[in-house]
Amino acid sequence: MRFDAILFDLDGTLTASEEGITNSVRYAFEKMGVPSPDASVLRRFIGPPLVGAFMEFGGMTEEEARRATEYYRERFREIGWRENRVYVGIPEMLMALKAQGVRLAVASSKPQVFVEKILKHFGLAPFFESVAAVTMENTDADKSSLIRRAIPQGLDFSRACMVGDRCFDMEAAKKTGLYAVGAAYGYGSREELFSSGADAVANGVPELRDILLGGSMPRAKGRFVTFEGLDGCGKSTQLRKTQEYLTERGWETLVSREPGGCGISERVREILLDVGSEGMSAQCEALLYAAARAEHVRNVIEPALQAGKIVLCDRFLDSSIAYQGYGRELGEDFVRQINESAVHGLEPDRTFLFELPEETAKSRVLSGETAPDRLEAESMDFFARVRAGYQNIALRDMRRVMCVDAKRDIESVFQSVLTGIDQLLETM
Repeated sequence: MRFDAILFDLDGTLTASEEGITNSVRYAFEKMGVPSPDASVLRRFIGPPLVGAFMEFGGMTEEEARRATEYYRERFREIGWRENRVYVGIPEMLMALKAQGVRLAVASSKPQVFVEKILKHFGLAPFFESVAAVTMENTDADKSSLIRRAIPQGLDFSRACMVGDRCFDMEAAKKTGLYAVGAAYGYGSREELFSSGADAVANGVPELRDILLGGSMPRAKGRFVTFEGLDGCGKSTQLRKTQEYLTERGWETLVSREPGGCGISERVREILLDVGSEGMSAQCEALLYAAARAEHVRNVIEPALQAGKIVLCDRFLDSSIAYQGYGRELGEDFVRQINESAVHGLEPDRTFLFELPEETAKSRVLSGETAPDRLEAESMDFFARVRAGYQNIALRDMRRVMCVDAKRDIESVFQSVLTGIDQLLETM
């Protein structure tokens, strides 16, 4: 490896923090009774110590700047720190660096309490062995002193690297003898970064990954997560919330569904769910699901997993086993046999089964704004068999299938899903 240790700035390097910072700066100006500057000036508050920024960009005295900083923290403490998102690809890159034995740390001019809170909330804390930031009382710490605090003891500074998006990061890196890598996807320009001493500049996270790891390092395979249950169980809502959660934390995701997910499969979906297809034989139905799945797996799911994405899919093979194997009484062996080629050996890494009594599920479907499709209009006996099928699947594969009580409110159900998602991320 080129580096034994890598230090990262936070704002504009690990996370896109403009919204939380600029909103809090604007709030501070309002509390000071001073007109807020335009967006281009507000962006300049991202990176440098706040007291100095309020003096330089807001024309305040030191006393006024310290008071403005307190107002800034008043809002940031409650709201601003959450108005953040991790750049896509950051977690996967950090994971690859850790796997190579690189020691990681954070050096930030933001107060330590906020840095640690943000890292923990967005799932980044486990990657870093140390965090060097300022205290609430001393916001003027020199960035080079933070770098010295963050570097693991005994390490050769010439074998360390600092990654940041502003001139302060580059200048401090060179002052302390570190290799300096600029993150031009953040809040500083390429010109600013190179003119302040950057040895290399990355235009995006993929380019940063190549600089830090070397272009020959292959991406780790992604993860496949499926959402199962009776129609009306709320799985689609939970899938959407899961996708938002992962994206906010920098994981690259792909959302899909079955039947469907690609052109031909979506056309098959129309045939399967159209009430005009009433009278279709159970065997034909099962074979159409398998045909749609074959296209979906090869054209959508497998390429996404090879690209390192987390694939979130609304239904997969378990649905065919439950609905056609049990609901249509074709038998599980028959369904598995006709899907063997379709799934191409693919199995979900985690399946969430949202458990709901068939009466409750049916009631939810009928109370919806759209008319029930061909499957949703089936009898209660049919759905009782489907539910029994799901229960058998879950009992046989408790390692993969996580049962979730879907009778609860949306947020309570989501907290259960997050437990399973966080466990899965630990295996990435």
